Amino acid sequence: MAELKVEIVAADHFVWAGDAKLVKARSVDGEIGILPGHIPTLSVLAAGDLEIDPVSESRFTVQVDGGFISVDSDRVVIVADNAVVANAA
Repeated sequence: MAELKVEIVAADHFVWAGDAKLVKARSVDGEIGILPGHIPTLSVLAAGDLEIDPVSESRFTVQVDGGFISVDSDRVVIVADNAVVANAA
């Protein structure tokens, strides 16, 4: 099964990295859901929650205050102005 390689960093600290099945985010253009095989994308993030569904952990959310998300070849990089892990579902 294909997986996403995800990295989340804030301007001043590392937040999380790992393999995931799904990433959901709020961009300035609306909600975006990323699954393996997603087309290359670069988007500006709006303030709100990221939802990460890791392969070997419980689903969790990260609160971000804006930033950007880049998707290419099943690699997702999220650079946020500020980011805090909110909860595990």
